[in-house]
Amino acid sequence: MTIHPPKDINIVPFVSVDNMMKLVLSVGIETFLAELADFIEADFRRWELFDKTPRIASHSSEGVIELMPTSDGEVYGFKYVNGHPKNTRTGLQTVTGFGVLSNVNNGYPVLLSEMTILTALRTAATSAVAAKYLAPEDADCMAIIGNGAQAEFQAMAFKALLNIKKLRLFDIDRRATEKCIRNLAGRGFDITPCKSAEEAVEGAQVITTVTADKQYATILTDNMVGSGIHINAVGGDCPGKTELHSDILLRSDIFVEFPPQTRIEGEIQQLAEDHPVTELWRVIFGDTPGRRSQGQTTLFDSVGFATEDFSALRYVRSKLPGTPFFDSLDMVADPDDPRDLFGMVLRAAKPS
Repeated sequence: MTIHPPKDINIVPFVSVDNMMKLVLSVGIETFLAELADFIEADFRRWELFDKTPRIASHSSEGVIELMPTSDGEVYGFKYVNGHPKNTRTGLQTVTGFGVLSNVNNGYPVLLSEMTILTALRTAATSAVAAKYLAPEDADCMAIIGNGAQAEFQAMAFKALLNIKKLRLFDIDRRATEKCIRNLAGRGFDITPCKSAEEAVEGAQVITTVTADKQYATILTDNMVGSGIHINAVGGDCPGKTELHSDILLRSDIFVEFPPQTRIEGEIQQLAEDHPVTELWRVIFGDTPGRRSQGQTTLFDSVGFATEDFSALRYVRSKLPGTPFFDSLDMVADPDDPRDLFGMVLRAAKPS
């Protein structure tokens, strides 16, 4: 008896950069972020189902190249991503990426997607999900220190999920702030450009740090952060790269994605290995409280974790049916006889 594989199992949907942009705009940026946040939050609630490992990183003096794999037992996903802060000096992106989803039952890929844009979206959506549980309830003003490629996504995500509409912006490169103001014009924000990080945090209930330099830095000093603030620390995401003074960490309640990875890459690499932290999934699941009091200082030490990329790819896959925003790639060999791969190659020869 001949067993035939499912029709077109070799054809894999591919979302290019062009189609990702068209998909995002078709859905609407705020709607896309809000729906993506729902997927991220749902996967945090089933955290214990996932394979979890710190990302597999290859470091150099110039940056890092990483693989970020996970599986929920039915679908496997991974992301390839780099982080090279010096790239912007030669007109290149600091972060690029692509991702794959596969069927665990047979190992066949079911989605290939760009993830440079999608990573920016999922990073911002994850920040906003955390802030739902950790930021002051009446927060309406956010400082964004570092106004590069991630800044607008952060602003839009916090507007979509927390209704943040006041922004205080600072970057050591004034042109980055001007770019950010241009891009967010007409999107319902009251924007104040600031001349220093100290000025930016004045009156803000949420402080987002999202700088790019690969170094130990002190973007926020202890005297800059009052009680009751939520800090969304995004830029520190690899060994040797931080943004906050350690005194801030010592007086904050710290929330992380996956401690074995965050202790290597996050702000808490500055602290003792046994310094107490709370896993974000426990807050979302309802096991432990997030913000408990008005005067509490909370810190989301965000480094990005594979489940968030998995959620993002899963969300994109759900949006594709019935749209033109993907290409069909003949990506997997499909010989008539699975034992005759060599014969398939020979049959591809053109008749003489």
